[in-house]
Amino acid sequence: MIEVTVTVDVDRPADEVFAFWSDWSNNPTWQSGMTSCTWTSEPPLQLGSTYDQQATMLGRPIVSSFEVVEYEPDRMVRIRTTQSTLPLDITRRVEPLPDGGTRLHATIRGEPQGLQRLLNPVMQRLVDRNVRRDYARLRDLLNAGSA
Repeated sequence: MIEVTVTVDVDRPADEVFAFWSDWSNNPTWQSGMTSCTWTSEPPLQLGSTYDQQATMLGRPIVSSFEVVEYEPDRMVRIRTTQSTLPLDITRRVEPLPDGGTRLHATIRGEPQGLQRLLNPVMQRLVDRNVRRDYARLRDLLNAGSA
């Protein structure tokens, strides 16, 4: 099992941060290795919403379908793969800060399959490094007002 938890603070209001962060089509702008992300249900985000994404890791394609399994408007979303070469369970949550900024919390859990399972310690470090880098990129993108 792979698990990464990351927290970053952003100098933007929570509703703006959540709106950008929970629109899956934005994922390729801040997640490394992400090549596409497409809604397969009608937006807006709600319980049961679905999307497909394509990414690469270690030069190998990762094709995944996700479903929203928990949702609190403008606050929290939990997604889980319904099909994937790397099954994931991801929780994203925003917390408004007193200064008008936002604290983002994310927990990514994955269950490597096949050969990936044998490389679990290496996969844990790789995923941890990539997730932290991606969330720093997201923070910088949001702080710059580019999102």
